[in-house]
Amino acid sequence: MHSRSLDRRSFLLGAAAGGALLGLGPRAPIALAADAAGKPGPGKIGDFKISLAEWSLHKALFSGKLDNLDFPRVAREDYDVDGLEYVNQFFKDKAHDSKYLKELNKRVADHGLTNVLIMIDGEGDLSSPDKAEREKAAFNHMKWVDAAVELGCHAIRINTGEHYGPDDVTAVAETCGLLAAYGETHEIHVICENHGGPSSNPDAMLALVKAVDSDNFGTLPDFGNFPRKDGKYAIDVYEAIARMMPFAKGVSAKSHDFDDEGNETNLDFARIMKIVTDAGYKGFVGIEYEGSRLPEPDGIRATKKLLEKLRGSEYAG
Repeated sequence: MHSRSLDRRSFLLGAAAGGALLGLGPRAPIALAADAAGKPGPGKIGDFKISLAEWSLHKALFSGKLDNLDFPRVAREDYDVDGLEYVNQFFKDKAHDSKYLKELNKRVADHGLTNVLIMIDGEGDLSSPDKAEREKAAFNHMKWVDAAVELGCHAIRINTGEHYGPDDVTAVAETCGLLAAYGETHEIHVICENHGGPSSNPDAMLALVKAVDSDNFGTLPDFGNFPRKDGKYAIDVYEAIARMMPFAKGVSAKSHDFDDEGNETNLDFARIMKIVTDAGYKGFVGIEYEGSRLPEPDGIRATKKLLEKLRGSEYAG
């Protein structure tokens, strides 16, 4: 068995012997949003760096027109971003392939980029009613913590699962706490995105974050992954993002379409970026274009242009 597999297995066994790993340590002080209702006052939108979420290129990747190893070159030459956000689906069997990860790192360095995070899909339900299944899912995710270390990322993004709610987070919090503890030993944050199911309910998401109660476990607010009804958002997106931002260790600028002035047609990006600023966030903001009208390259460029226009601008309120 691979030594890192032994490390992960030993960690799980030790954690099981020691009981639930909740309340891993005091959460570091955080900047409080000026308005938790998602109604920021006027003022300047702050500085931030722009990264590219690999999912923005999922059509090209799934079709074979683009390979994961090409991602750094394309991100720099075609879009000139600063950071990279990977999706594990595009190098699924490479988490412990040192040769592959070294080659990927070389290409990143050759193009002067920063590896930001890895988005993890398909590694099991961290909220499964079956404890053995939850622990298996945690074990599966741990190899991506190892990969994040190799790539110099600061975080992995997890899917929290389907089996919890605002008043029922004990099981999923135990598993996420275990994973956060493993991440902490490797200096890798574990962050949860509003990504469908309970995670897109801010009450459930925040109940989970507060139950884990670790500065190593936070959120990745996505601008667009909230429930819809009759083509419109079913909840107040701006309030939801404002509530998630104090725990944010990443931000995902989801976009779908743009008007003639370059504004996103579904969301007020200026308002959201002022919420981000008011929360004290100064890290990477990831472009995640998911529209269908514009081709992927055009959608990515339109999102980047909008973010650059907003950076340092005055928000009228």
